[in-house]
Amino acid sequence: QVQLVESGGGLVQAGGSSRLSCAASGTIFSINPLAMAWFRQGPGKQRELVASITSGGSTNFTDSVKGRFTISRDNAKNTMYLQMNSLKPEDTGVYYCNVGYLVSGTYYSHNYWGQGTQVTVSS
Repeated sequence: QVQLVESGGGLVQAGGSSRLSCAASGTIFSINPLAMAWFRQGPGKQRELVASITSGGSTNFTDSVKGRFTISRDNAKNTMYLQMNSLKPEDTGVYYCNVGYLVSGTYYSHNYWGQGTQVTVSS
């Protein structure tokens, strides 16, 4: 079993910054070097992959956040972070933490999700 708890977010003005954290726990982390990722779901939109990071620190970002968002993780603490800068109203949504794996650069989700944390960017 895996437990994921997101924190951070809230209301931010456009152009501002916010940092999300995801604390992960569960025996699976002691066995497998899992990749982790942030997804988001905006109002009326499907959930989308925002950024992923391997246990070795390799990262990928969706095009709309490249250059603005940074993903990182502390393997010793099983914690992942998302630093979001130059936020735009279209970044508004519920942000979810996820664990998964990569195959040939493509991220695949395990069915473990946090409860999500709301990020609202006002114009």
